[in-house]
Amino acid sequence: MKFVANVLKSKSDQDVYSITPTASVFDALKLMAEKNIGSLLVMEGAEIVGIITERDYARKIRLLGRASPQTPVSEVMSSEVMVVGPKYTTEQCMALMTQNRLRHLPVIDDGKLLGVISIGDLVKDIISEQEFIIEQLERYITGARV
Repeated sequence: MKFVANVLKSKSDQDVYSITPTASVFDALKLMAEKNIGSLLVMEGAEIVGIITERDYARKIRLLGRASPQTPVSEVMSSEVMVVGPKYTTEQCMALMTQNRLRHLPVIDDGKLLGVISIGDLVKDIISEQEFIIEQLERYITGARV
């Protein structure tokens, strides 16, 4: 059983990128493109007030014919943000993401933002763990010593 805290530690990029609710959607898109990420936390100070994703842009700006430079993030962000704690297991997070159709989960401990995990982070971690188990089983079967 692996915990989210371990997944966060193993990430190569542990930075959390955010934007204010008054910033334009265009600015949010520029930042996502620059950092090669699919979402930004929407923050007021240290408080998470929402999340904006590429999907929000596609569905709430582009399909509705709105202009991203003139639209504030607050008008298209998802304001209900599901969060997890560092002691959530990778399996619990995968279940939450699957059930709620989420791709990103902020990790909060005692009111402090520790980071954000993505579905990709979890898949990478699960594959790594499975590869380790397979390697150990192969060693056991062939009688190789560790």
